[in-house]
Amino acid sequence: MGNVRAGFQIYLTLLLLAHPAPATPADLPTHVSPATMVRVGTVDPRFQSYNIEMVEVTGGRFWRPYGPNAAQGNPDLYAYRPPIDLANPRLRKLAAALAPAYMRVSGTSANATYFADLEQPPALPPDGFNAVLTRAQWRGVVDFAQAVGAGIVTSFAVSPGTRDAAGVWRPDQAQRLFAFTRSVGGTVAAAEFMNEPNLMANGAPDGYDASAYGRDFKLFHSLVKTDYPETKILGPGTVGEAASASRLLGASGPGVDAFSYHYYGALSERCRGTGTPEAALSEDWLSGTDRALAFYRALRDRFEPGKPIWLTETAEAACGGNRRAATFLDTFRYLDQLGRLAKAGVQVVMHNTLAASDYGLLDENMLTPRPNYWAALLWRQLMGTSVLDPDAPDEPALHVYAHCQRGTPGGVTLLVINTDRDAAHALRLATPSLRFTLNAASLRDATMRLNGHALALNASDDLPPMMGAPTEAGAVTFAPATITFLTMPAAGNKACGQER
Repeated sequence: MGNVRAGFQIYLTLLLLAHPAPATPADLPTHVSPATMVRVGTVDPRFQSYNIEMVEVTGGRFWRPYGPNAAQGNPDLYAYRPPIDLANPRLRKLAAALAPAYMRVSGTSANATYFADLEQPPALPPDGFNAVLTRAQWRGVVDFAQAVGAGIVTSFAVSPGTRDAAGVWRPDQAQRLFAFTRSVGGTVAAAEFMNEPNLMANGAPDGYDASAYGRDFKLFHSLVKTDYPETKILGPGTVGEAASASRLLGASGPGVDAFSYHYYGALSERCRGTGTPEAALSEDWLSGTDRALAFYRALRDRFEPGKPIWLTETAEAACGGNRRAATFLDTFRYLDQLGRLAKAGVQVVMHNTLAASDYGLLDENMLTPRPNYWAALLWRQLMGTSVLDPDAPDEPALHVYAHCQRGTPGGVTLLVINTDRDAAHALRLATPSLRFTLNAASLRDATMRLNGHALALNASDDLPPMMGAPTEAGAVTFAPATITFLTMPAAGNKACGQER
């Protein structure tokens, strides 16, 4: 009997393997109901924005792109670049596709850039400055912004050349840039007083401290509110979770229209950073944006309660980005960061940069789209300004975000990011959808695929149609290491009006 019983048990085991038992509720995909998702906030229509560094406008030394054989910790961190051609038709076409946006022209170089308010600018910067910004160059910024639907955001020189005999900041350089912008039909939509005032090597005079910053910020505040009230004042524009940020805010006093900060999760290998590609899909890496926001939200609540929060500079890594910044691997961070920050109430996120170094949305030489550009384009086309609670599971590998669908009353868009490199995950949807799945031949590939088709400009530099694949209601599976937008125009969500 023992042998018979053992044989029967083996038979049952094989039978169960061939015909598994019906899934228990715990095994079933989580049901998601787009029609009943609750609106939890809204973001600025220009939520997704970008930087063009001041050094790009003037020409100068900026982070050197990696060559194919560049060693880690490149001893020559910088390379000279001529002024960017803001009249380039391809650049304008690709930037316009992301409109409306803010275009921030700032960076460390702006802290020591002299605005030459002359038709014949000096060949060299005056004493106390490191670079010259010409009228023609700034007129190009204004023309570009108007052509591509971007609002100008900037900051001003604070270097020794801007100081009187007592070391106090003089507002004449800022006044001239504001006035010239207005004279050519432009507007400065928003401005930080200076770029990253908490860094030592920021172009400010030696020994510049919180007291001096507070004194100078008040002069800047008075200038803007008196003569240029259409410009939003941003601040403090600090980077990192530094104790000095609270000292700067305490010295400057209240007065910003939006609370701004900068965030990078790491230093690039140029600056001897130690991040690895293997960690790029980890929750620890992706949640760094939450930790930075928590730090700055606490400062906002203490010094500028109730003011909107703007992240005015961010990318994969400081110092120009790592090599992976130009590949599909960084698209997970890019879109997950947008999803997290929108849900958390951040109003504007400015990616550094549009087209410079390895973290640019576009290749700086050919101005061709990188994976993050295609991701930005889909966000712009599909995600509206109303943020919804997706009421989805809090799974480490499946990140789900929801917005009202842009341009479709009642419609809902889900952003579903599967960071699991090995396993698929699923959701059960009550509504048919159009599916837009992003992947690549490998995570380190620079060519993005949409629903299996490689994305590229055509011979006329036109963007390809971003077409979704019809998907039935029911269980929707998300393959390993993929990013998917799902639009549901017939969701009938009453919280979703005509989204911008």
